[in-house]
Amino acid sequence: MNRRKFLQLLSTGALAYSAQGFFAFNANAATTNNNSYSFLEGAPKYSVADSHFHYVDFLQRTEGAELLLKAMNANGVEHIMMSGMPLVKKWDKDDPIAPEYYLDNNSRTYWYSGTDYHVAQTVEKIPVEDRYRFHPYICGFNPTDKYGVDHIKRMYETFPDLWHGIGEIFAHRDDLTNLTYGETARANHEALDAVYDFAASNDLPVCLHNNCTSRNKLKDPIYVYEVEDVLKRHPNTRLTWAHAGLSRYLNVDQVKYTAKLGSMLDKHPNLWIDLSWLAYNDYITDGGSTFTVKPCWLDLIKSFPDKFMIGSDVVGKFESYSMEIRKYYSLLDVLPSDVALKVAKDNFLSILPQRVQKSLANRKS
Repeated sequence: MNRRKFLQLLSTGALAYSAQGFFAFNANAATTNNNSYSFLEGAPKYSVADSHFHYVDFLQRTEGAELLLKAMNANGVEHIMMSGMPLVKKWDKDDPIAPEYYLDNNSRTYWYSGTDYHVAQTVEKIPVEDRYRFHPYICGFNPTDKYGVDHIKRMYETFPDLWHGIGEIFAHRDDLTNLTYGETARANHEALDAVYDFAASNDLPVCLHNNCTSRNKLKDPIYVYEVEDVLKRHPNTRLTWAHAGLSRYLNVDQVKYTAKLGSMLDKHPNLWIDLSWLAYNDYITDGGSTFTVKPCWLDLIKSFPDKFMIGSDVVGKFESYSMEIRKYYSLLDVLPSDVALKVAKDNFLSILPQRVQKSLANRKS
């Protein structure tokens, strides 16, 4: 059963919002509809870091930091990557119904720098005792604009010591690429060279979305070379490849693809991979309600235990947050305990700037 089916379960009342926790499990409704989501019950099993999260959606709307903190606390999320949304959806005059998501109609999307100000101001207002848990990333720039790095520099100067990374950078991204005004973004676009250099110079990790291929070129992925080019030319830039390069429609041969990823990880010590979004539901696992991890992926993660991380990829609304965090229990449960700890939290923390890691270490001492 996939995420869509889960949301149908949600709408029937099997899951409901609770003031005591983000989700209260309605046992009677769940029994009637499906009993496969028992991992949503009870206290969280793991302390985790959400390595891929968007505080706002494609309309730059959010349910707010208070609800986010409740969702984090209810699901064992100690740390979270705090990104805005680099694009905003336009409401065209010819569309009678306002879009709520970028796929709702054919109106375009455009790059939006205000998202970073929103994130920065939100983080600054988070209670001091919780602020260490939030790791804000700069994302509000056009990755095809050679002036784009100037926005990053301005953010870095305007909010000194606040930023912990850059991204999610949107490059090749299925339907969204076709809906976005202007030039097609890609991982190795020359406008991003200055961004990667700035990241390396300031000890900032980069989160990049770049599809491994197009929807009609599944046999031999055609965009992997773009990421390899970046890794080769920017060896001092720590790069997290979002969703392992997978996206809608990209049902590539997972055995061959994991072999390719293994080769890349072996060659490039500056590469990390997040397993978020539908990549986990549709490709990394078998697509069933228990999220059974495919053997080729399990072997890959065990072979590179320091290189993988988990993330919710929730955008602005937190109704599905429990699901998008706890679904990874199916992976963490079958990993050796030391590897599970790394994938759940430590790998994400390891890519953060040294100043942040030192601050976190001082909290423990």
